[in-house]
Amino acid sequence: MASKSKPFYLIPYYLWIALFVVAPVLLVLYYSLFDIEGNLTLSNYADFFTPVYLRMTLSSFWYAFLITAFSLLVAYPAAWLLTRAKHKQLWLLLIILPTWINLLLKTYAFIGIFGTFGPVNSILDVLGIGSQQILFTGFSFVFVSVYIFIPFMILPIFSALEDLNPSLLAAARDLGASGWTTFRRVVFPLTISGVRSGCMAVFIPALSLFMITRLIAGNRVITLGTAIEQHFLVTQDWGMGSTVAMFLIFVMALVMVLLGGRKEVRHGK
Repeated sequence: MASKSKPFYLIPYYLWIALFVVAPVLLVLYYSLFDIEGNLTLSNYADFFTPVYLRMTLSSFWYAFLITAFSLLVAYPAAWLLTRAKHKQLWLLLIILPTWINLLLKTYAFIGIFGTFGPVNSILDVLGIGSQQILFTGFSFVFVSVYIFIPFMILPIFSALEDLNPSLLAAARDLGASGWTTFRRVVFPLTISGVRSGCMAVFIPALSLFMITRLIAGNRVITLGTAIEQHFLVTQDWGMGSTVAMFLIFVMALVMVLLGGRKEVRHGK
C-alpha cells in the first residue's frame, strides 16, 4: 500500500518542476527562435558562434574558473580548521550570515571599500604605495565574487570533512605517512565529493554573473550574463538574449550531469 501511494506524494514535486523549471526553459527556447522583428528564424544560433560571442564565452569560462579555483584554495583550509575549532556552530553561523545579506548591498559595500577614498586605498597611502585603481578591474571582480560564493564552497567541504573517519588519519600516521601524504592519499580522495559539490555550487552561478560585472568591474569584464542583461534590457533583442541563455542552460545541465554521473559511478564501486 505504501509503495502504491508513494507517487501521489511526488505530485507537488512534479508540478513544481514542471511550472518553475521545465516551463521557463521551454519559454526561453521559444523566444530564442525569433529575431528582433519577431520572425521565426535560427539565425540567433548562427550568430552565437561568431567571434564576438565566442570571446565572451571564453571570458565567462575563464572568470568562472578563477572564481571557483580561488574559492577552493581558501575554502578547503578554512573548512579543515573549522572541523578542529571549538564552537563550530558559532563559526558556521558567521560563515552563513553574509549569505543572508542582499547581494546588491554587499556589492555596494565593496564599491566603498575599494573606492578612491575607501579604507583599502587609505591603507595603501599609509604604507607609501599610494592610491590605486582597484575598482573596475578584473581583480576586484574576482575578489568580490569569491567573497560572495565562498560560503557555498566551505559548507559542502566541511560536511565531507566532518564525515571523515579519524581512525583513517591515525592509521596513516601509524604507517609512517607524512602530513602531506596523508592529505593527498587519504583526506582529499575521501572528501572529493564535497569538493565536487562546492565547485559545482560556485562554477555554475559564476558563469552567469552580470550585476557584479557592471558595478564592480565597470563592464570591463564582459560575460554571457552581461550579454543576456544587455539584450533583454537595452537592445530589446529577446531572441538573442534567449539564445545565450539556452547555451548557459545547456552548459550548466552538462556540468551537473557529468559531475553527478561520476559520483554515482564511484558509489557504484
